[in-house]
Amino acid sequence: MNKDVLLEIGTEELPAHYMPGALQQLKEAAAARLTEAHIAYKDIRTMGTPRRLALRIEGIAEKQADVFAKNKGPSAKIAFDGDGRPTKAAIGFARGHNIAVADLIVEDGYIYADVTTVGKKTADLLPEMLKSLVLSLTFPKSMLWGNETVRFARPIRWIAALYGTDVIPFEIAHVKSGRVSRGHRFLGSGDFEIAEPAGYETAAREHFLIVDPAERKELILQGLTDLAIQEGGTVIMDEDLLEEVVYLVEYPTPLCGTFDEKYLKLPEAAVITPMKDHQRYFPMRDGTGNLMNRFLTVRNGDAAHLETVRHGNERVLRARLADAEFFFTEDRKKRLADRVDDLRKIVFQDGLGTLHDKAQRLTAITEFLKNKLDLPLDSEELTRASMLAKTDLLTQMVQEFTELQGIMGSEYALLDGETPEIAAALYEQYLPHFAGDELPHTTLGMILSIADKFDTITGSFSMSLVPTGSQDPFALRRQTIGTLNIILDAGWNLNCDEVFAFILEALGTPAENRADVTASLHEYFTLRLKNILQDMGFDYRLIDCVLQDDSLNAAAALKRAAALRDADILVQEELLQAYTRVGNMVKDTVTADIEPALFETEEEKSLYDACLNLADPLAAAYAVYDYGTAVEILKKAVPQINAFLDRVLVMHEDEAVKNNRIHLLTKTFDLIRPMGNIKRLS
Repeated sequence: MNKDVLLEIGTEELPAHYMPGALQQLKEAAAARLTEAHIAYKDIRTMGTPRRLALRIEGIAEKQADVFAKNKGPSAKIAFDGDGRPTKAAIGFARGHNIAVADLIVEDGYIYADVTTVGKKTADLLPEMLKSLVLSLTFPKSMLWGNETVRFARPIRWIAALYGTDVIPFEIAHVKSGRVSRGHRFLGSGDFEIAEPAGYETAAREHFLIVDPAERKELILQGLTDLAIQEGGTVIMDEDLLEEVVYLVEYPTPLCGTFDEKYLKLPEAAVITPMKDHQRYFPMRDGTGNLMNRFLTVRNGDAAHLETVRHGNERVLRARLADAEFFFTEDRKKRLADRVDDLRKIVFQDGLGTLHDKAQRLTAITEFLKNKLDLPLDSEELTRASMLAKTDLLTQMVQEFTELQGIMGSEYALLDGETPEIAAALYEQYLPHFAGDELPHTTLGMILSIADKFDTITGSFSMSLVPTGSQDPFALRRQTIGTLNIILDAGWNLNCDEVFAFILEALGTPAENRADVTASLHEYFTLRLKNILQDMGFDYRLIDCVLQDDSLNAAAALKRAAALRDADILVQEELLQAYTRVGNMVKDTVTADIEPALFETEEEKSLYDACLNLADPLAAAYAVYDYGTAVEILKKAVPQINAFLDRVLVMHEDEAVKNNRIHLLTKTFDLIRPMGNIKRLS
């Protein structure tokens, strides 16, 4: 009879952001181990609260499935002598598979051993399986405790492990498994026993534990929504915050609090940030979309003494908002423009100057980008935005609430009378904040954003501050991906290598080092771009083809990859074969003038005429990325290419004739070169 399995790992409070990944690991690792062990099961569920990770396997088989294997051995000629007697090879092969020589099978000139492995009882396998499962879990940071050698996110305090009604015995960090769990830290009556896996959730609920995260989330959402309706508003929902709260509580009870209306005069971000990022509160809006002097939060407990809890939360928030009001008042005594000189007092990065130095570089970089991209931006506005970009870092508000960098810069800029475009750019310079985040919307914001990121990344590489492995303290990977996504979204025809060179010169990097730094940056950006294109669904061969250029132009690479895909280039075997043969002949030969007078064969003349006739229509097709038309045009030269390569000796004894033929092949390969390195397509 199939039974259920329950594993509960009890710990001290786990960080909320660890939980989703840990539960996913637990489920996947359990499924993998059961599959590997040939143990059938019906379903796997994971559950968890701040103090426990739980796994329930439903309908697990009583024993492993028997495994049949047909193992191939040496050839029959080696296994048996001329008289049909088994040799040492046959005897050894049979012994290795625990069968008699007589049971060996001869098929297709080889010997085989049919081996059936009888499955073991699941109960005998579970102790080691569950122990290894627990020890396999990884976390962003693990810790040691006491004199233990086991690493885990937080100290393990109890383990409940059941197979049906029986305890699965094992021990980790001197904690022995059993059937005892622990109730809510404040509401529960202490330890409680779990009779069987099916009764786990019910038993937990009796001790004020909602162990299913999905159920807690639903309770929280419903509670917040109901309270918001009662107060005549709507919740400003943040999915990341909601998920965090789900894993901060074991028994959720939503409640509503208030704060003084005077704080609504502050910039909205200055009110919301202390609520969300510091107190884990949910703000509310009224029917007209304005912020309300209300907040919603979730208590880890029941409704008893809820009024006292509400007052406590209001008192904490009141202090936070009072601080924000003070910082805002003090900050408004000085305009952002008056803080520019103060940037000289703040070191941006050792070896890269102050924030004022960075602001001046941003001024130069944005102007450089404007000219390269031929953008209709006002130079004075570019300079103004660049010099003001980092001034909000000197404000007390941002120093206290670092999450508000850029946001308060934009708010203060508007209050100072700066243009809406500059204000927007001061906020958008930090976009995107994370993978999948919004990109800058304004042209000024996009330019300032990539200029800032280019400067930071290039400067870091020039100082050998290059990410290694998982270590990326300056978030250069995120900034690189953000830069590329902005460029791709805008469709800007920008050679990143030229930007690197410009910034390295502005930084005063020694000329003899610039080539190496540029090469490292080129490789780093190319790898990120390759990942972006892969995420877009492009075939790896197309990606390799378009990224084999000397220049690093993300937008052009994307357009070419899309054009190659639309042209079904990967199925154009005859075309690719012909031009690849040419490419293999010319290698890195530089294009040079061709002397028709040196032609000795009709094949040379025909190929030369084809090159002349196809050049202009191909250029027109490439100009608009019409690679479908380009493919059809290129096909016209395939017969001439094949005829030349099959009948003409390129390596002629006459040096002039030889070079002329190589130059002809180079000109031929130039026809397809704008597509990228087509050798990567085969």
